[in-house]
Amino acid sequence: MVIRNINLETVCGITSRLPENEKPEIAFAGKSNVGKSSLINALMNRKSYARISATPGKTQTINFYNINEEVYLVDLPGYGYAKVSEKEKRQWGELIERYLHGSAQLKAVFLLIDIRHEPSANDKMMYEWIVDQGFHPIIVATKLDKLKRSQVQKHVKMVKEGLNLVPGTRIIPFSSVSKQGRDELWELVETEFLGKESDGKANK
Repeated sequence: MVIRNINLETVCGITSRLPENEKPEIAFAGKSNVGKSSLINALMNRKSYARISATPGKTQTINFYNINEEVYLVDLPGYGYAKVSEKEKRQWGELIERYLHGSAQLKAVFLLIDIRHEPSANDKMMYEWIVDQGFHPIIVATKLDKLKRSQVQKHVKMVKEGLNLVPGTRIIPFSSVSKQGRDELWELVETEFLGKESDGKANK
C-alpha cells in the first residue's frame, strides 16, 4: 500500500453515534501500552499521526483513519488498565461491543499481544470475546525488537498456546522500531480484505 493521504475522519466516544462508512474497516484491539498507536503509525508511514501516550488507558475513543479514500484503520480503546474505574471499563467494553456488532464494513480484527510475555487474563478474555462475536482475529505479536532473534519462535509458541488459538490463526511478529511485519500486515489486508492481488512488492 503506497500511502498517499490520511485523514483522522471520525472520533467516537461512549455516547457517539458510529459512522456508516462505505469503505472496508480494519480494526485494531489490544491492551493499554501494547503498541497499538505505534503499529498504526507504522502502517500509515507516519511517526506520530496516531497519538502515542505514555499514560496507559489514554485512548478512550474509537478513531477512524481514512487511508487513500480506500480503507479505514480503526483504533479501538485499550483494555485492561487498572487505574480507570470499573464504570469506565464497562463503558469502553460496551463501546467496542457496539462497534463490533454495529459496523457493516468491518472486515477484520487484529489483536495485539506483547510478544515478550505470556498473554494476560485480559488478553485471553479479549481473544475469546472477539471469537464469540463471530470474528477470526489475526494476532500481531508486538515489541519484536525487544527479543533476540533466537527467542522469537519460542515466544510465538508461548502466545499461541497462551491464547489457545483456533487452528489456522495467523500470528504476525511486529516491531514498530524496525518495521518488521509491516509489509506482511499490509499484504494480508490488501489481498484478503480489499480484494487486491499481491504484487510481492514492499509497501511504502
